[in-house]
Amino acid sequence: MTNKDKFLNLLGLATKAGKLISGDETTLKGVRSGKPKLVIVATDASEATIKKFRDKCDYYETPILVTCTKAELSYAIGKSRAIIGVCDNGFSRKMSELMKEE
Repeated sequence: MTNKDKFLNLLGLATKAGKLISGDETTLKGVRSGKPKLVIVATDASEATIKKFRDKCDYYETPILVTCTKAELSYAIGKSRAIIGVCDNGFSRKMSELMKEE
């Protein structure tokens, strides 16, 4: 099992645990309020979307990962999304570690 598989499995677990917010607007509001501990953006999201979230996350000092495709992220959480916010320290720390090693 690759780190990417483990990462996607963790996303599924975080979804079941109710520790995710998803979608552009919801995640953006969350970043402003400091809710997500990690923001995940799909690699095939538009350049403008990736830049917008990078800038916002830099400003609010929220870690961001640009990884996986929309299809992979959507499959992992069970709904079609390109932007996901992880609102749990444990999940976000482990996901960051897994993708750093990738």
